[in-house]
Amino acid sequence: MGRTLGTGSFATVVSAIHKQTDTKWAIKCINKGSLSPEDNEALSTEVQILETVEHPNVVHLKEVFDTPKVFYMVMEIMKGGELFDKVVEKEHYTEDEARKAIGQIAEALLYCHELKIVHRDLKPENLLYQDDSLDSKLKIADFGLAKLVNNGSMMNTACGTPGYVAPEILRGKEYGMEVDLWSVGVIVYILLCGFPPFYDDNNAALFEQIKAGDFEFPSPYWDEVSDSAKDLVRKLLNTDPVARYTCKQVLEHPWIKGEVGASNKSLSGAQSELKKFNARRKFKMGINAAKALAAFKPK
Repeated sequence: MGRTLGTGSFATVVSAIHKQTDTKWAIKCINKGSLSPEDNEALSTEVQILETVEHPNVVHLKEVFDTPKVFYMVMEIMKGGELFDKVVEKEHYTEDEARKAIGQIAEALLYCHELKIVHRDLKPENLLYQDDSLDSKLKIADFGLAKLVNNGSMMNTACGTPGYVAPEILRGKEYGMEVDLWSVGVIVYILLCGFPPFYDDNNAALFEQIKAGDFEFPSPYWDEVSDSAKDLVRKLLNTDPVARYTCKQVLEHPWIKGEVGASNKSLSGAQSELKKFNARRKFKMGINAAKALAAFKPK
């Protein structure tokens, strides 16, 4: 085991080398003593799901080791970093690159949904590039809140991340796989203009915006974005889950297929805004992580 790649309330992720093959991996080390019964159940579901899936756009779980104190998950190591980080580092960012990223996410989601797996926490931190190459694969990670739904059963657990959570979850209603597509809609919106469709430092006010589906395409930030891209955003950020686009419909949309839209037009304005949004997001993540860790320190 090598250097630490990330830390959370219950887990630390470290780099590691498999001695026999000299291959690099990421190992998620979970402190079992910090887990509640609900956390244990979620971990069991996550492992069950990751052992089931095999898709080029889903992070691969190699194997697990269960010891008395620590649960180890040996994962594919993702060297390319988060989706938004990759965008802000680019010298030249275009609508076509946003289109390709969303296409890969939709492909992975379609595969998961066909297996009756709902992710329930799609956000920038959970969308990772395999490496630093120009054609690197974008992969969905962290199935900690994922759920297996069988026989058309619905879910009712309130979960997700403020800003990306679907309105039906906030209304306290039963919900289905459509919640993942709402999150994709938020991510598409941010990729195209650099800031989220719903934003307020007060979560109660933010949730009211989301439930109302209250968003716009403000000028000048959206002036250079194609009408076809805006159409897909509207189809995804539909507060009616029945009318919201499915993964298949996203993949068949003319913008995703590259049939229409100013695909190679530069989105330098969006990139500039995204740099600011990404910095604020990382700052808030740091504050929240510090609060979470402080809560677990002995008095």
